[in-house]
Amino acid sequence: MTSVLCPALFIAAPASGQGKTTVTAALARWHRNAGRRVRVFKTGPDFLDPLVLEQASGAPVYQLDLFMGGEAHCRDLLYRAACEADLILVEGVMGLFDGEPSAADLARRFGLPVLAVIDGSAMAQTFGALAFGLANYQPDLSFAGVIANRVASEGHRALLQNSLPADIPWYGALGRDEAIALPSRHLGLMMAGEISDLDTRIDTAAQALADTAAVDQPPAIRFDPASPQASIAPQLNGQTVAIARDAAFAFLYRANIDCLQALGAELRFFSPIAGDDLPPCDSVYLPGGYPELHLAALSRNRNLAASLKRHVAEGKPLLAECGGMLYLLDSLSDRDGQRGDMAGILPGHARLQSRLANLGLHSVDLTEGELRGHTFHHSLTQTSLTPVAFTAGKRGKPEPIFRQQRLLASYFHFYFPSNPNAIGRLFAA
Repeated sequence: MTSVLCPALFIAAPASGQGKTTVTAALARWHRNAGRRVRVFKTGPDFLDPLVLEQASGAPVYQLDLFMGGEAHCRDLLYRAACEADLILVEGVMGLFDGEPSAADLARRFGLPVLAVIDGSAMAQTFGALAFGLANYQPDLSFAGVIANRVASEGHRALLQNSLPADIPWYGALGRDEAIALPSRHLGLMMAGEISDLDTRIDTAAQALADTAAVDQPPAIRFDPASPQASIAPQLNGQTVAIARDAAFAFLYRANIDCLQALGAELRFFSPIAGDDLPPCDSVYLPGGYPELHLAALSRNRNLAASLKRHVAEGKPLLAECGGMLYLLDSLSDRDGQRGDMAGILPGHARLQSRLANLGLHSVDLTEGELRGHTFHHSLTQTSLTPVAFTAGKRGKPEPIFRQQRLLASYFHFYFPSNPNAIGRLFAA
């Protein structure tokens, strides 16, 4: 494989809440409407932003994370995208220089030029000073330019644009407009399928950028193929993995699905909140999501609860992450105290609280091998189960790992590409 050239931008900001996802979606839709093939990536663990970015770009969105996936995995994803795309966009996380590794570290590793999104709603000429600081804080970081967000008027836009140093390009502006804002809830943005006018919001934002941008297409950069990676043994050939997927179980990495397929598994999706029973399968995957928002529907689906109990009693594999684990408990309460009976496979009760309970990139050593991922939840669980292991991370508290025969449950969200062969051993019948 040889290197390829493709235009690319890394969309970052001085802090969280500046509007990176709105801007990234608008850029993707603008270039898509212009007839370009756009591929978008999201930095770090995130299940919600990618759903919006997929709808904006019309293409699958994958995570780039140096801790969870490693450099070779990230490089391979970028290279494959560059081979088929006219533009690559990567949405950053938190502030540009925040965390270890930071968004800047990822951009620098792959030579991605940074496009800074700055909320200009409460500033004038300081906008230029902030842009100058972002561009020059780490001189070895390639800097493409800036986009102003939440601009009050045409006069305000001109003030912000004129404050920029001559060597920092202006990539456009978005107004302070509820018609393009993306609604959110306690774990982040609302899911794309829940925002009925999402396409209209994205199109409106895309047109605003097209009308105000001084740069149409960023320059192309070189993407190199990754070094050969360890082969994935087809440990799941001839086996079927049933995966819960609906509004209650939506926190599912595309890379995890790809990994199971690379292992040889046939995948069957089912919807617990639609009343689906467990399809015929060798193993089950219950990803995270929002079970607390669907207590009544989950409580009514007793057939599924009975089928999962039989599945576990027969010694078949079941992986339950975060919301998936909550569903296996005796009961779950939402933030208003409304309580619903769950599957009753694991002893205990969980309740939602208003504040964050845990957050961070973590890893865990299991008998199958080391796996990496993250934790992010607002609920607290009380159970009599004894953990068989705990996760370890740079941030946040260790998460307990529970095992019951071939059932593995935790708040920890596993990133399967971190160790595909371990995942194969985990799901193998």
